[in-house]
Amino acid sequence: MRFVCLQMHSLLQVSYTSWFLDAFNYAIATNMDVLNLSIGGPDYLDLPFVEKVWEITANNIIMVSAIGNDGPLYGTLNNPADQSDVIGVGGIDYSDHIASFSSRGMSTWEMPHGYGRVKPDVVAYGREIMGSKISTGCKSLSGTSVASPVVAGMVCLLVSVIPESSRKDTLNPASMKQALVEGAAKLGGPNMYEQGAGRVDLLESYEILKNYQPRASIFPSILDYTDCPYSWPFCRQPLYAGAMPVIFNATILNGMGVIGYVESPPTWHPSDEVGNLLSIHFTYSNVIWPWTGYLALHMQIKDEGAQFSGEISGNVTLRVYSPPSPGEKNLRISTCVLQLKLKIVPTPPRSKRVLWDQFHSIKYPPGYIPRDSLDVRNDILDWHGDHLHTNFHIMFNMLRDAGYYVETLGSPLTCFDALRYGTLLLVDLEEEYFQEEIEKLRDDVLNSGLGLVVFSEWYNVDTMVKMRFFDDNTRSWWTPVTGGANVPALNDLLAPFGIAFGDKILNGDFSINGEQSRYASGTDIVRFPKGGYVHKFPFLDSSESGATQNVLRDPEVTMADSPILGLVQVGEGRVVVYGDSNCLDSSHMVTNCYWLLRKMLDFTGGNIRDPVLFSSSVKQNSPLYMEDNQLPSRRTDVNFSTYSAVVGKELICGSDSVFEIWGTKGYSLQVRGTNRRLPGSSVSNPGRGLNSTVEASHLKHSELTLENRSDPLGYLGLFYGEELDMPVLVASHWLVPAIIAVTGLVVFLSFWRIRQKRRRRRKGSSSGRYSNL
Repeated sequence: MRFVCLQMHSLLQVSYTSWFLDAFNYAIATNMDVLNLSIGGPDYLDLPFVEKVWEITANNIIMVSAIGNDGPLYGTLNNPADQSDVIGVGGIDYSDHIASFSSRGMSTWEMPHGYGRVKPDVVAYGREIMGSKISTGCKSLSGTSVASPVVAGMVCLLVSVIPESSRKDTLNPASMKQALVEGAAKLGGPNMYEQGAGRVDLLESYEILKNYQPRASIFPSILDYTDCPYSWPFCRQPLYAGAMPVIFNATILNGMGVIGYVESPPTWHPSDEVGNLLSIHFTYSNVIWPWTGYLALHMQIKDEGAQFSGEISGNVTLRVYSPPSPGEKNLRISTCVLQLKLKIVPTPPRSKRVLWDQFHSIKYPPGYIPRDSLDVRNDILDWHGDHLHTNFHIMFNMLRDAGYYVETLGSPLTCFDALRYGTLLLVDLEEEYFQEEIEKLRDDVLNSGLGLVVFSEWYNVDTMVKMRFFDDNTRSWWTPVTGGANVPALNDLLAPFGIAFGDKILNGDFSINGEQSRYASGTDIVRFPKGGYVHKFPFLDSSESGATQNVLRDPEVTMADSPILGLVQVGEGRVVVYGDSNCLDSSHMVTNCYWLLRKMLDFTGGNIRDPVLFSSSVKQNSPLYMEDNQLPSRRTDVNFSTYSAVVGKELICGSDSVFEIWGTKGYSLQVRGTNRRLPGSSVSNPGRGLNSTVEASHLKHSELTLENRSDPLGYLGLFYGEELDMPVLVASHWLVPAIIAVTGLVVFLSFWRIRQKRRRRRKGSSSGRYSNL
């Protein structure tokens, strides 16, 4: 066996895609068996690189790659180790603990509209490993770049035990990965996104390969909700009826050939009758190439299981076939099995159900989405996924410990039923909003009692322009697509409630009720309605304009207080806004604000008012207001549609929404039960609650009947509790004049008809008299 070492970076640790392409072409031309890559990066959309890796593995070269040294942060997998056809390796120490530097899963290719795959595949020793110095002697090395060659060496040993005459027919990237993950020893403590299948075991993998027959399999082959913490995050929250689908994304490994096909749709086989309460929809690779594909389970509990508590178990089967290999006549066929063991609980109360908006998150790649904390200099991109189970995983665990049930929405805001949730949670969002989303959310909050919690981020055009840089690899200028959050889009969403954020970039420490917090590159609140509660603190403004003012400011003058936290009741719902998300994001957190989030959710979901947050001293006796032309504006020099799922796109509910509305526009603006309708919205069947087709012209309309309500204010009773001052809030701005006009018209028509009848009577009686003369 021949070993070749290729240096892929300069002395300054700089490398270019073209260098890798040359090296990969050399590996293909020389018919290599195993290729180790102790380098990587976050850009899985570098298509020339990614497609060349596919070509490498399609040529039956087994690629082993380091998963990255960005741990212990989640969602930090490096490419190409995050590709399913590559063996991704994480690091452990000699005590079988996951190395702190080892990157964690899940993969982020599928976000924000899906769910990531399990990575790393395996882990190996990567801390304080003794190796040779270039000059002489030995030295200690650490990193997944060390663990990856350890596995590559194991792979070479495993390759050598297969007779050379049958080596190419038996060994391939899929069969080798099958041997490694099935032979690995699962470690106690780490979850699947930390250790993958576990620590590699050379002897166990050898036993698997010794008698290996080409077959297909699924990795992981078991999803067990009772196996905690390995099955985190699934084991942390049971299934229940009425929830968003829980998605589990597994990898199909096809050792039968470089290309394979799914013969028929996967099938769910419950172990007993109780298993029929589980409804599973599948999305999967129809064509499996090279060597691998995906199988995603979208799991929901049927409505009849709303009160069920217990376990459901069974198997999912999938048949895969590949063309016959040389010398064979028949197709190669294999049945894959995925074992399920799920925990089910009765549907939780609405007040304890929180819906996390994933759809409106945009990350790098593809666009230059800048970091949220501008104090962090060594990580300029927002690339960790911004998902509950990546860089917000600690927050997710905290909410579960506090008794909240947190679900993920990967489709537009029209794709959920507000009557099921206490709070919609919007954190660090960069996307735009469909007009239908804005209208539905307004109605959800005002009329359906949905709570809304928003954590914003910095947005300053001058600062974004200053962050522009020239990328040597792509030979182009990179400029931020948006700020830490898309504040102009958020302001559009919040406009119906009289709320808006500004463009300051605020930094500083503050305290609420003894809880110390750090405000890291957050923004300020510039609009808020009268009657709400607003908390203000003195911070420095580090934006371009703010920095100039700081230089000119008299040091003896006290800094002005900036509003950063607002709480208010609007209609039947409650809204809370906060200008910084870094205290929830584990990526670059200085101090957490989980305590504050719990108090927010207590208010929005259960109307529990903390006496400090709702102190009379912070109540707004007059509204905060800023003119429209002073609010943050969108960049006009960026083609946002390139990165957006909204701009120039069609509103559609995807496969991460409840099954009944897949492929539709979602729940209509009609609120079931109250039968209230937003101005300009079409009338729909309240029993169905959704648009049955995508085309509006195909919608079937039904009669609208308003219920009699005990509310003495009737249709105008949109606000309850505190009197608020919101300039563009409710239908009463057009409804009152409309009712007066309609009433006047009805009265006029009534008088006109009476006069007409009287005239006809007079004419009839006159002619009768004339005839009698």
